[in-house]
Amino acid sequence: MRLILFMLLSLTPAWLMAKEPAIRPAVIYDRPSKFDQSFSQAAYINGVLKLRKDGIDVREFEPARGAQIEQAILKLARRGAQPIVGVGYATAPAIAKVAKLFPNQAFVIIDSVVNLPNVQSITFHEEQGAFLAGALAALSSKTNTIGFIGGMDIGLIAKFSCGYTQGARYIDPDIVVLKNYIGSTLNAWNDPTKAIELAKSQIERSADVLFSAAGGSGHGVYLAAHEANILAIGVDSNQHHLQPQNMLTSMVKKVGEALYQSITDFNQGRWKPGHISYDLSNDGVELVRDSAN
Repeated sequence: MRLILFMLLSLTPAWLMAKEPAIRPAVIYDRPSKFDQSFSQAAYINGVLKLRKDGIDVREFEPARGAQIEQAILKLARRGAQPIVGVGYATAPAIAKVAKLFPNQAFVIIDSVVNLPNVQSITFHEEQGAFLAGALAALSSKTNTIGFIGGMDIGLIAKFSCGYTQGARYIDPDIVVLKNYIGSTLNAWNDPTKAIELAKSQIERSADVLFSAAGGSGHGVYLAAHEANILAIGVDSNQHHLQPQNMLTSMVKKVGEALYQSITDFNQGRWKPGHISYDLSNDGVELVRDSAN
């Protein structure tokens, strides 16, 4: 009987066995700098910093290049860190690979899905927030032409584009929506020069409201909007401060809040693997509404 009990316990994941799970969380970003004033920074400010205020010591890693993501996650897993949180879809392949090697440790992926029994996947219905952004852009446009500039040409950003277009055409079926993507590599998230070029091209074609879903590259879009004295819509965090005279609003995904909740749940023994989805119904996405917007 004791042998059977021992065998069962040895097969039970650590987060299910412990009344108070060992809390040694680690956060890995998918971009070289968390201070992008967008997605990664939202995770840091509204997630990591809040956890530290609660007394939880969170390790962080910012990769200089993509190959370092897997190396960092593997190293952290070997040291017993958990949960290990990948911030951004580009961490998903590494999370999937390492989670298979460490089935008794907890992992979290934000903005993608990894279907493994020890991984919690957190995604957002960004198309819902983008729909609202598109509707507001259509209501604010004086030229009947608005623009969208995405970072990488991938399915995730296509959801932003689709929602934005549908929202605009819900208000005005005849509105023109111009669309461009910055690139097809991770550098697309940090190329404000290219973003300026694309934004100016759309402005020359009469766009007077621009929505950017391009990470750090979005700074170029907002600068172009400022120089042309038109409106821009930010993304992932409240970006009003970047160009106060020209920012109409920002479409926010509650990335930091989701990160904070996941690690807090683990710390309190409530954490579960599986898929968690945030949308308008649970305040996971929203348009910023404050005195400045």
